[in-house]
Amino acid sequence: MKGKPNIKLRFNSLTTIIYILGIILLLQLFNLQIIHGEEYREQSNTRLTRESTDVAARGSILDRNGNEIVGNGMGFSLELYKSKNDNQTLNTTILTMIEVLEKNGDSYKDSFPIRLDEDGNLYFDFDTDEKAINWKKKMKLNESYTPEQCMQALKEKYEIQYEDINQIRKILAIRYQILQDGYSTTKSITIANSISRESALEFNERSESFPGISVSVEPTRQYSSDNLASHVVGTIGKISEVKEGYNTNDYIGKTGIEYLFEKYLKGQDGTKQIDMSVDGTNTEEYVTQDAVEGSDVVLTIDANLQKVTEEALANNIKKINSGGFGKKYSTNSGAAIVMNVKTGEVLSMASYPDFNPQDFVGGISAENWEKYNTEDTPQVNKTMQTAYAPGSIFKMVTAIAGLESGAISTKETINDTGVYPKYTNPKCWIYTDYHRGHGRLNVSGAIQHSCNYFFYETADRMGIDTLAKYAKYFGLGTKTGIELPNETSGTLASKETKENLYHEKWYAGETLSAAIGQSYNSFSLVQIAKYISMLANGGNKIQPTIVEKIINSDGTEVPKEEIQNLINEKAGIKQEDQEEISISQENLKAVLQGMESVTDDQGGTAYSIFKNFAISVGGKTGSAETSTGKVNAWFVGFAPFEDPQIAVVVLVENGGHGYYTAEAVKEIIEQYFGMNIEQVQEDVSSIPYTESFR
Repeated sequence: MKGKPNIKLRFNSLTTIIYILGIILLLQLFNLQIIHGEEYREQSNTRLTRESTDVAARGSILDRNGNEIVGNGMGFSLELYKSKNDNQTLNTTILTMIEVLEKNGDSYKDSFPIRLDEDGNLYFDFDTDEKAINWKKKMKLNESYTPEQCMQALKEKYEIQYEDINQIRKILAIRYQILQDGYSTTKSITIANSISRESALEFNERSESFPGISVSVEPTRQYSSDNLASHVVGTIGKISEVKEGYNTNDYIGKTGIEYLFEKYLKGQDGTKQIDMSVDGTNTEEYVTQDAVEGSDVVLTIDANLQKVTEEALANNIKKINSGGFGKKYSTNSGAAIVMNVKTGEVLSMASYPDFNPQDFVGGISAENWEKYNTEDTPQVNKTMQTAYAPGSIFKMVTAIAGLESGAISTKETINDTGVYPKYTNPKCWIYTDYHRGHGRLNVSGAIQHSCNYFFYETADRMGIDTLAKYAKYFGLGTKTGIELPNETSGTLASKETKENLYHEKWYAGETLSAAIGQSYNSFSLVQIAKYISMLANGGNKIQPTIVEKIINSDGTEVPKEEIQNLINEKAGIKQEDQEEISISQENLKAVLQGMESVTDDQGGTAYSIFKNFAISVGGKTGSAETSTGKVNAWFVGFAPFEDPQIAVVVLVENGGHGYYTAEAVKEIIEQYFGMNIEQVQEDVSSIPYTESFR
């Protein structure tokens, strides 16, 4: 019985507490709904929250020393969200916004197809009447309407009260974009990219005058070195087809490193939350998920050497054009590459003419597109996307194949009488009336004097199969797998190539043409650089590469195997089993001595360029006539001769003579070895030597 009073007391206490809490809750509800109800309802009705993308900065592209070639700046983008304003308020906002942009020299997106000519007349911006009719159908306009009638109908539809035709069209340009892209209180459309700081400040300071308009600060691509290595780094552009991880306003790599390593460079976007009033005025902004910057791509290129290579190539082309070597040749295209002979690392890669990747950011203008869309193909990387007949620079392959197969020896001499006495009786000096031969030459002398006769005989003895086998070992006619898109495989003269191309059998006489770098032989500069590097390094295989490493934002590196798998997948490269060849060092020495005499002996085809040069150079000139009758000029070389470090290859389309291009190679070598000597221009105009197919 004693326990009952205690139970009753606890029950009463609990009941009292519940009543007190209930009274407090009722008082609070009364306060919220009655006393302050109107105030809180007003605040609730005038506040919206939306989630926006916090764009991640793209990774940088750096040279081997950490110098930035491509990076990021901060830019301002203008966005428009839907707000609870009527048509008239929206139209006024649009017009005022455009006035601010135009005042500060900023452009905005305008795809509205009714335009004004210089006299103020309206016209449809379509190339066919059918497209104009289809557009009117889509816009639910009468198919017979003139541009003026279409404008009037749209003016009435959107309740535009302005009468000035320019103002009406500006408003319709934005209204049309809204119609095309769609927007809401949480999804914006981008009106303009990379607007000026003056415009951004004015929009922010007068935000109450621009309901629904938001200025976002985003990273923008900056090609800080202008045209430097433009074909290597590539371009970005507006995404054309939205895929996972992207939205309609994103930019994506289109060419070069920017394209090939997009998955690493892009980074991971974050999110931010923006509070705004119901009329579209921003009230607060804060990050809810941090963006992760893209990975940095470190190239094997040296920016200083790259700059000198580009300048040397451009100057060489201009000099040939002006007749600086004696005879004028009309040329405006060429390429050059420098490779580490031991590692295959590309230290510089130049293609002329070039372009400025910055011109493509935000969309290329019609003026720039016309400038770049020429027969000289400035956007094509001529070092690895184009293949050229090698001419006489191929002769070292023929020499190695002949020596290794036993068709010739280092001590044997062949008597060049001027005209080879077999097949079609080809002359040693092709496309000239010169019939005198070089006399007796060994393999070194044949390379020094670029004697076609010697290599005709060598090739005839060993046959095309042996020649093709050694050419393939040096990487000719096969994609190298360098980390750049659209690499050409070129073609290698062989029985298989002719069968695949023309379904015809190979004739023995064709081997003569192949031996001097003609026939079906056509290679890229990257392949040629690999070939010369292998000659210089003792015949050892190397893998050309232009990417040293990829560094993630957390400091870790992407595994090399992962990078190579990406290249193989995108380039369609399949690993093929290839016969290993061990080249006799004695045979190789004889070939290299011939290359040294090209630059060091008075009878060498490039002696006039390299005489008295402080560094010994092994080299070879080449001139190859194309199907159009133009003669492409080559020079390949390596230095120093005693302990080779770099291979240099220069090609000038329609450059006339191989030794013309040797001057550019000389300048590049000087830069690499830091010689910093004064350039002395030598007069070679009086040299009577003319090379054809050498």
